[in-house]
Amino acid sequence: MSHNDNDHLLGEQIEYYRARAGEYDDWFLRRDRYDRGPQLNQQWFDEVEQVRQALHAFRPAGDVLEFASGTGLWTEQLLPHASHITAVDAAAETIALNQARVRSERVQYVLADIFTWQPPRQYDVVFFGFWLSHVPVERFAPFWELVRKALKPAGRVFFVDSRYEPTSTALDHRLEQPQSTTSTRKLKDGRTYQIVKIFYEPHQLETRLAQLGWHVDVQQTAHYYIFGAGNLSAS
Repeated sequence: MSHNDNDHLLGEQIEYYRARAGEYDDWFLRRDRYDRGPQLNQQWFDEVEQVRQALHAFRPAGDVLEFASGTGLWTEQLLPHASHITAVDAAAETIALNQARVRSERVQYVLADIFTWQPPRQYDVVFFGFWLSHVPVERFAPFWELVRKALKPAGRVFFVDSRYEPTSTALDHRLEQPQSTTSTRKLKDGRTYQIVKIFYEPHQLETRLAQLGWHVDVQQTAHYYIFGAGNLSAS
């Protein structure tokens, strides 16, 4: 993919999440098009709880930076541990929903494109939920360099993302093949968008991060999620 094609795709990705803001929680809460019935819904929520417990055991304390903070589903999980959260997102619509959900003076919201934003200081923890899969292959290393710049010397990182699982998406949507790096997404009103979507296997991701100087333990739940925690390797 050329640089111009990459920029166009990332622009369309931002527009998609702006347009989807009001529908986003339907996916996470298994409502409407995402309702897969009691058994699969319960499996989903059980695995969400597994990730939440891992995050709470990690204890994202201190000054926390959250990339792609979205509607606040994970911001509210960070808040019991963090002294302050800087929540960065490229969509004003999701920031508004986040503010309405979290309602905390300890959260500072920043409207910015993560690929061009620069951290004003260093943080104790960097967190991102369902963001890494939307980073193009060509920007993987630069993104992790941004994370490195954002962290204090002893800082830590935690992330959660999607496994390749056909029942994770809407009933009227089919996932592309797992090796694909893009996905076509449809909104309730029928509008379609192209976005970046890359599915990682834990060992593959650990190895790639180790090559960039990170020590990250990446795990997976039974069907729906991968999650990782770690820090920069000692030099």
